[in-house]
Amino acid sequence: MTDDQRARYALSFTSGGLLAREGEMVAEVYLTTRDWNAAKVRVIEANLLQARTSSSSSRITREAIQRVSVLSDSELELLTQASNTELRHLMWAAACRRYDFIGDFAEEVLRERFLLMTPTLSFHDFERFLTGKGLWHPELDELKPSTSQKLRQNLFRMLHEAGLRTPDGKIVPAVLSARVAEALARRAPSDLRFFPAMTPITQSRNDVQR
Repeated sequence: MTDDQRARYALSFTSGGLLAREGEMVAEVYLTTRDWNAAKVRVIEANLLQARTSSSSSRITREAIQRVSVLSDSELELLTQASNTELRHLMWAAACRRYDFIGDFAEEVLRERFLLMTPTLSFHDFERFLTGKGLWHPELDELKPSTSQKLRQNLFRMLHEAGLRTPDGKIVPAVLSARVAEALARRAPSDLRFFPAMTPITQSRNDVQR
């Protein structure tokens, strides 16, 4: 068993969806200070995300920062300049980086089914993935059914918001812009592995030590 297999999955993505608008906004604030703590305080105090309560403002801001903080400064600058499609693709990549569970699902299920020309992605595929990963991640076996359902619902919501799956379950091939593809390809292994696309990938996720 490898260290990667022993690592517990972070599973706090139970709500909120892709958080594209929120991610763009906190990235803009961060780039003015280059300080995530200062950015968090400013976003919450000014209620820039227009949350209904202070507690929800803190929660959403914290989650958005956790996701976009895995992007490099050059990627964050691209995020703030991005088109709507580019923004959604970058935020999907950020979610995959932040949550290994999402990243593994994207690479091992979403992309794999696309490459095998299997055109759909269903809740059953999620459940099968969850069961299989439970062999190496006992924390998945400890999930309450309600929590598992929330994870599934929010993951599929994120796929829909990222433009990678239709409401009726069809996988949508990702058409990445040249600058987004270039930015994601700089990673080792390439973050292009998170997308249903024919882009060649030369390194497997498990071949590179994190």
